[in-house]
Amino acid sequence: MCATKKTSSTVAENQVRSVELDRTDRAILRALQRDASVSNVALAAKVHLSAPACLRRVERLRREGLIGGIVALLNPRAVGAGMLVLIGVVLDRSTPDSFAAFEKAAARISGCMECHVVTGEFDYFMLVRTRDSESFNRLHAEQLLYLPGVRQIRSFMVIRSVLSTTELPLAI
Repeated sequence: MCATKKTSSTVAENQVRSVELDRTDRAILRALQRDASVSNVALAAKVHLSAPACLRRVERLRREGLIGGIVALLNPRAVGAGMLVLIGVVLDRSTPDSFAAFEKAAARISGCMECHVVTGEFDYFMLVRTRDSESFNRLHAEQLLYLPGVRQIRSFMVIRSVLSTTELPLAI
């Protein structure tokens, strides 16, 4: 479903330090979140900079870890991944080894888009994409049931998405 997978704590995320962003930096980041395919010349015009100054800022934002990558957002239905399932996972033990084993195995689950350690009733929440409920049932039987250290799995099939965005809020 996706070309690359990120682990729960990538090097880039760990190296990001608090960076002071001015109004122009925020404008650049907002514009790139909406359409990262925009040319540097068009981006510069949108944020009222010269093209060279805009390029320098974008390169600095990359170096400082604010821009982690540029990707194409695919239409899930068009690529056969129209079913979105949220999965709550409870482990049978809360030890570093059991968490590590689960995380390593979860990274290999077909269609797993996200996996998060959470507080509350569950230890993890996973977001998984499959073609349909039948393919999810197969994934459940062939992969999810064999995740190490799992005491309980609860699946929540999304009926309709009300909001889904990749845009992060940027303070003014």
